[in-house]
Amino acid sequence: MKTFISFIITFLIFNFSFSQTKFGNPEVDPIQIQKNFSEWSAYQSKKIMLSRDFVALDILSKEISKETFLDQLANGNFIPIRLKSDDSIYYYKLFKIQPKSDTSINATINQIGFDAYKNYKMEGTAFPDFSFKDLNGNVVSNESMKGKIIVIKCWYIHCTPCIREFPQVNRLTEEYKDRKDIVFISLAEDSPEQLKTFLARKPLSYSVIPDMKVYMNESLQLNSFPTHFILNKEGLISKVLPNFESLEVALAKESKL
Repeated sequence: MKTFISFIITFLIFNFSFSQTKFGNPEVDPIQIQKNFSEWSAYQSKKIMLSRDFVALDILSKEISKETFLDQLANGNFIPIRLKSDDSIYYYKLFKIQPKSDTSINATINQIGFDAYKNYKMEGTAFPDFSFKDLNGNVVSNESMKGKIIVIKCWYIHCTPCIREFPQVNRLTEEYKDRKDIVFISLAEDSPEQLKTFLARKPLSYSVIPDMKVYMNESLQLNSFPTHFILNKEGLISKVLPNFESLEVALAKESKL
């Protein structure tokens, strides 16, 4: 009997080790990173991009769907850690949150997971019909944008992360300026007067649509900013993204389709 139990234990350890080797080892210590909220937050913001395409693994290193992975982050007690791999390949694995970890980590992961899950479920759906007039009086609508890739930035004047990425998104519009099939527009909560005063100091290369608070709250049901959308040439939502870094990668991929 003891021999049989030893065999089972050895078998399980071998398979667990094989799974870890197959996909790579965690790039940080999953237990150590949970001991300090600031360290975890810095790691999460730089290394875990849930809007990107990635291979999702459960706590036993078994591949699961991205939807299941995000659902478990939103509703469970797990922390996502990237496994060591090539820079262009992403393996994210779930690890159990330790009982003595800062409770703020679990709560924040649940919220991040909830937002990422909601965004993921929007992919492949039609963007709500729209007909907007920008600050220059130009009308932007579903009909006028047919057959084009549309990049949409949702923001407001007092959103610090929204404003911080202005230089980056401005460089992005410059990078794609010769692509007549790619259009950049932004939806802002603020009034035309507020935006004109603000943008005189902080220029944004996107076409800017004012007074979009109700539309973003009710039609798009946004609860975090900035949020970026990429619509494909069929008018469907290709990606919903929380930051410039994810936007840059996703647009590069969409622009080649």
